[in-house]
Amino acid sequence: MKKLLSLFVLAMMVLVLAACGGGNDDATEGSGDEGEGSGETKTIRAGIGLNDSHPQYLALLEWKKLVEERTDGAIEVETYHSSQLGDDRSMTEALQLGSQEVTIPSTAPIANFVPEYSVFDFPFLFPNAEVADKVLDGEVGHKFLDMLEEQNLVGLAYWENGFRDITNNERPIESASDFSGLKLRTMENELHLDAFKALGANPTPMAFGELFTAMQQGTVDGQENPIPTIYLQGFYEVQEFVSATNHIYSPFVFLMSKDFFDGLTEEQQTIVTEAAVEAGALNRELNREATAQNVEDLKEEGMTYNELTPEARAEMIEIIQPVLDEYAEKIGAETVQEVYDAIEAAEAE
Repeated sequence: MKKLLSLFVLAMMVLVLAACGGGNDDATEGSGDEGEGSGETKTIRAGIGLNDSHPQYLALLEWKKLVEERTDGAIEVETYHSSQLGDDRSMTEALQLGSQEVTIPSTAPIANFVPEYSVFDFPFLFPNAEVADKVLDGEVGHKFLDMLEEQNLVGLAYWENGFRDITNNERPIESASDFSGLKLRTMENELHLDAFKALGANPTPMAFGELFTAMQQGTVDGQENPIPTIYLQGFYEVQEFVSATNHIYSPFVFLMSKDFFDGLTEEQQTIVTEAAVEAGALNRELNREATAQNVEDLKEEGMTYNELTPEARAEMIEIIQPVLDEYAEKIGAETVQEVYDAIEAAEAE
């Protein structure tokens, strides 16, 4: 009995020691898992509203390449086009919630989150793309990017959507009176809506993904977008006139979820930011080349093309000036003046 009792005690001691040893092994493995977890591949879901032929998407592919190469695969980027993840507003909200990592909307929908961004949608604000580049890439542009953090967003860079023009099935836009009664699809932006109302149009906010069918069925007479978008979305199939009003220069803003950005290492933050700037330069180059070419393409597809005279442009500016004055007060006169001053300085360079 004594031998049996001794053997039993010895066996229990072995089991206890084994259990303790096992606990240490588990702790070691757990520490290893945590180390591996910190180095796990991070996945970015990057979504845009335009199709896979647009300069914006081609530049997004370049950003994906740069990020994946420079992080040695520690960050993988999944790209989605054609509103596969939703429209601009819903994707921006997804970034705020942390359920999506990247989107690149125009400034117009961003104004729903940061009202100061409405200044970039003042009609006839920028005289040309080169001045826009200098202002957006300069001190004022960075100041606006910093405003996004309060909305749980990080702005990495400005890309280019381009100067917005008008298509419709009623008439060419040659003077302010030609807007009368036109049902135009616009983005969901109060300033856009009020400016077009002042010109006599009937603006209708609508998700971009619904636009082609709406024009095809006559729900709206036309829409306003940059030339590459008009061509690549095939709007020439359902629209007769394209008028180079150049009424708004529309930047894209490369947005990242702040929650995701804050979870990156400092090195990774630098990589995604620098890659956004580099890919943005490609986006601008491709977009400007496409604009020149797509004007000719639209003509070949049978659309009637016209440009505004300086007199017509001046007339439109005079009509919408009260709207601009009103929004300048809402945004903040000092902020708006800062943008105007930056534009004047850029023109003088």
